[in-house]
Amino acid sequence: MALSMLKAVLLSINAKYVHSSLSVWYLAEGVLRYTRINHDVKVVEATINQPCADIAAKVAEHTPDVVGVSVYIWNAGKFADILNILRELLPGVIIILGGPEAAYNAEYWLNTGADYVLRGEGERAFPAFLDKEAPESIPGLCRMRDGKMHSNPQDEPPDDFVDPYSEAYFSALCGRISYIETSRGCPFRCAFCLSGGDDNVRFLPVYVAEERIYKLSQSHTQTVKLVDRTFNCNAERAYKLFSYVIGLDTKCCFHFEVVADLFDGRTISLLSTAPPGRIQLEAGLQSFYEPALAASFRRTDSAKAESNIRALLRNQNIHIHVDLIAGLPFETLLNFQDSFNRAYSLGAHTLQLGFLKMLHGSAMREQNESIIFADEPPYEIISSPWLSEADLKIIRHTENALRNTYNKSRFLSAIRYTLSVSGLRPFALYRALGEAMPNHGISLVNYAEGVYNYLIKLPGVELNELRDCMTVDWLGMVKGENMPDFLKTDSKRRKHVVLTAEKLLGRVICRNEAAVLRSGKGVFADSQNRDPVTGLYKLYYL
Repeated sequence: MALSMLKAVLLSINAKYVHSSLSVWYLAEGVLRYTRINHDVKVVEATINQPCADIAAKVAEHTPDVVGVSVYIWNAGKFADILNILRELLPGVIIILGGPEAAYNAEYWLNTGADYVLRGEGERAFPAFLDKEAPESIPGLCRMRDGKMHSNPQDEPPDDFVDPYSEAYFSALCGRISYIETSRGCPFRCAFCLSGGDDNVRFLPVYVAEERIYKLSQSHTQTVKLVDRTFNCNAERAYKLFSYVIGLDTKCCFHFEVVADLFDGRTISLLSTAPPGRIQLEAGLQSFYEPALAASFRRTDSAKAESNIRALLRNQNIHIHVDLIAGLPFETLLNFQDSFNRAYSLGAHTLQLGFLKMLHGSAMREQNESIIFADEPPYEIISSPWLSEADLKIIRHTENALRNTYNKSRFLSAIRYTLSVSGLRPFALYRALGEAMPNHGISLVNYAEGVYNYLIKLPGVELNELRDCMTVDWLGMVKGENMPDFLKTDSKRRKHVVLTAEKLLGRVICRNEAAVLRSGKGVFADSQNRDPVTGLYKLYYL
């Protein structure tokens, strides 16, 4: 059969503008490398915040014969409407879906309006599809026939994967967060995840990984996120790539997803030499409750993970992000509080509190019928035998307060002071703060006043000490905004602090960058000197 050129659009719908897609560029490069004819392929990127009609119109502008879409939990809820609009705008267009939400829920999407779903890696299969090879011969292709879904077996994935970083990719990047994978697969089999179960993780050769990292480091992106599911599962390889990233001449920050208990002393020593802000580490703890970890097929040496995280934090040059998941089997509210307090005590810069998501294709969804979860993406837990809806509401209040204070480096010294004098444990404090201050659509000034009004009522909290802490916090975290009225102090004495600060810094500063504390000390912020690890402005005391 004679081949003919097709016009194709690869559509990515990102969660935020600052994110950039990687999957569509892999597919675009695969088409260039593996098709037998030069098809016309365009990449269209959008966000979930755009109207469905606008996204569909952007695709329709190119009058494609084929539209390929990567479907994930963050865009699946929006895409069904987009699909219907595409059918109206582009009669006869062929729509083929990939990504985990389509691959593990293929029959739903085929019955919703998609023509095909492609399971597995698409860099070779999608080009074969465009070349109009027989549907039966395309690995991983799913389609409806005679009212039943037919799914082709997937090929054994190749050892290499194409380089997605074309000139078109960098033109479209525009300084957004960029992504890179130097390995595919994960050696672990966590029941809540889709990435595990691979007996053989596939690694790019170190020199190829370094070449791709270098390309990104010289682009205008500020953050490069490595999407390797467990970057340090091969300790020697991780050491080499950490060393390479540390030695680069770049201002980029590199974000790695790691397992904390796999670090050895040699790698921790190496990481202590990284320039401040060069590296971020995200370590998924998930829980400290052993029955929950066991039920999730999660193998963790919790004591070693704690020790390694503390060691990594000691040099104050790396931003450390740790995760917990609320809703794992057997973990009650009391158990979760203990996990939270233990994780909080580590002092990581970010403590992300997530909620169990029962993903299509995950062992947790397939094997655990006792957990009730939402029908719509992201399939978040509603209740379980171990956590009631009321329990989860408490945890959500806690997460809200944590997200809007600690994880944004807000009011850190005020909260630290309050914990030291009130006798409250962290979970109890954040829970009550979240219940007192839901933070829906209010200004930062009003939120700050609400935090103050909550903290001042707690036992042991002294008014002037709390005000000083919050004043210092405000100067360190905010640039160019006036101090809230409840924190303002003597303006004449502040003028003296400003004049002294200008002599020390050798430049003019704004009046709102200085204050006089109730203790009598002067304090000012250097708004041109922001800590690359914490994100806070440097403070000076007089």
